[in-house]
Amino acid sequence: MTDEKLLQKLSEYERKRFAYTHASGIMYYDGDTVAPPGSYLVRGDTMGELAMLSYKLSTGKRFEDMLGELIARKENFDAVTKRKIELLKRDYDEIKNVPAREYADYARLLVESMNAWREAKKNNSFETFLPFLTRVFETVKRFARYMAPDSDPYDTMLDRYEKGLTVKACDGFFGKLRARLVPLAAEIAPRYENVDDSAFRGCYPAALQREFSEYLMGVMGLDRERCIIGETEHPFTTNFSKYDVRITTHYYEDSPVSSMYSVIHEGGHALYELGVGDDITLGICGGGVSMAIHESQSRFYENIIGRSREFTAMILPYLRKQFAPRLDGVTPEEFWRVVTVVKPSLIRTEADEVTYALHVMVRYELEKQIVAGNLKVKDLPGEWNRLYREYLGVDVPRDSEGVLQDMHWADGNVGYFPSYAIGSAYGAQFLREMQKDIDVWGGVSKGDLTEINGWLCDRIWKYGQLRDPGELFESICGPLDPDVFIDYLAGRYGV
Repeated sequence: MTDEKLLQKLSEYERKRFAYTHASGIMYYDGDTVAPPGSYLVRGDTMGELAMLSYKLSTGKRFEDMLGELIARKENFDAVTKRKIELLKRDYDEIKNVPAREYADYARLLVESMNAWREAKKNNSFETFLPFLTRVFETVKRFARYMAPDSDPYDTMLDRYEKGLTVKACDGFFGKLRARLVPLAAEIAPRYENVDDSAFRGCYPAALQREFSEYLMGVMGLDRERCIIGETEHPFTTNFSKYDVRITTHYYEDSPVSSMYSVIHEGGHALYELGVGDDITLGICGGGVSMAIHESQSRFYENIIGRSREFTAMILPYLRKQFAPRLDGVTPEEFWRVVTVVKPSLIRTEADEVTYALHVMVRYELEKQIVAGNLKVKDLPGEWNRLYREYLGVDVPRDSEGVLQDMHWADGNVGYFPSYAIGSAYGAQFLREMQKDIDVWGGVSKGDLTEINGWLCDRIWKYGQLRDPGELFESICGPLDPDVFIDYLAGRYGV
């Protein structure tokens, strides 16, 4: 077989793999946004069949033969093809030892689990979710042993979301954060005890908030021909390619700020996917390289940009007009203080920048204990509540505001949560480097994020998965340094 014929086979494989992923992704998005609740049973079967097709495509004899030929001739190809071969080999080594039937059954389980989680959260009933969550944790642990039998299962899970991440690295990272975050929060919080947010409470019709979302997406520079917004219980972003990226939000009519920041957060994810290079978007190297790099983009826009004085002052005139006369008397400084309040709270997605990582640490500690066998799934609520008292000093009144608040475990994303905190730290270092090259705050104050988007696209977005996350980050910022993140927070709050 000639090299040209081999590359043609690779291209055919990529097209088919993309088609299966595309179909599964659309069903996932539909199921979480507009599909009728009862559709989950049929959708689960379809997702299982698609998972089986994908499994066979990427582990069958034809694939193995193709991969073997590609590896043998790797030095004949360009850098992009070499990277594709590397990623294919990595994926194959992970999945090849997972039994096909279990792989398909897991896809069905996740559809059932997500449906059970929605109902459990709505009804504040962890007991009804427990059987599904137990099966999810059992399955991901079993899969981790299939994938890397000689490794710590939780290391394997962490590595799937952030290549190279380990429990040891996480323990060191979170240890440094906690040592400085707890006293920093204690110093800052008293300054916000008398902040009056009453103007942002009351009736904010969802219809007007939808128009506000459209405005925010425009400010961020999201291409509406390639990016839409939907509504769901727990906001998320899904991407099929740079030509079809979908974000979601949840509207609370008593608070426009909640949806505002979920739109900006998910918009950051979307910008990353929309910026992937045209030449790689539909192939193996398309899409963001890791969840921590992805979260660095979402939290960069949500917090570093979205909670800056420059940004809040810039959008306040629109808010006053859109929700008149409710905000007529609110000053830029008052608005900024409302959205930057530092106060220990219950809900991760509503948490301030300073205490946010403590929410992530709770989830990290719980995952680590369950995977190690030191905590039973049935005991999660009690341990969750204990850690919230220990880490944040708050009492959890009900499971819907505690262990049931996130969808991640229901969706099998065990090992994901540390990416949020690492991504926040990445973002601070990206800002430090960005400020050397462009006038960040001048652009923000004018509502023009063009230079910011361009800087990130040139250094991160366009590369998709062509580089591993650690290599990509260090090529821009050098080694990860948690102190840069803490110093950024201290600077923002004048400490």
